[in-house]
Amino acid sequence: MKLKILFVLVVLSVVSVTTNAQSARLDFDRLNYLESKASEVVEVNVEGKMLDLAKRVLTKSKDVDAQKVAEAVKGLQGIYVRVYNFDKEQEYNESDVDAIRAQLRTPGWEKLVNVRSKRENQKIDVFTMFTGDTMSGVAVVLSEAKSIAVVNVIGPIDIDLLVELSGKLSIPRIDVEKTSTNQ
Repeated sequence: MKLKILFVLVVLSVVSVTTNAQSARLDFDRLNYLESKASEVVEVNVEGKMLDLAKRVLTKSKDVDAQKVAEAVKGLQGIYVRVYNFDKEQEYNESDVDAIRAQLRTPGWEKLVNVRSKRENQKIDVFTMFTGDTMSGVAVVLSEAKSIAVVNVIGPIDIDLLVELSGKLSIPRIDVEKTSTNQ
């Protein structure tokens, strides 16, 4: 699996903001048994006191961009990442990944991206959840022949802030075409 993809997903998670989004949290329990089969496992749970510490550090930074990130994450409730890498193909059951995807077909979740590559034996899905007009969650599910990655962010992504910070703080450059609303 491409480490860059995971890095980009985690960076996108860091510039998230939230209001109240507990229902956006995925249940990863179905994947727990994969720890014994995988050659490499990454588990990230950033919430509670650790998240509060990160917010305090960013707030005290003299870097203007870091302060903007602090503002963006002031209400963030959590970032959860699971990555399982395997030595051989077919060491995991696709139905377990489908169980995660099934959680994302429940009311409230909307599919944003759907990529299927037979050549790469890869499936990528990106889902968002909205509470009213506010994004309350993002989920990314990536599966390949020898790896699985799931990222779950509890809270909305502030697209304007993401675009403003793109190209800084290791956030990839995002070019957005602006159009006039008076046409």
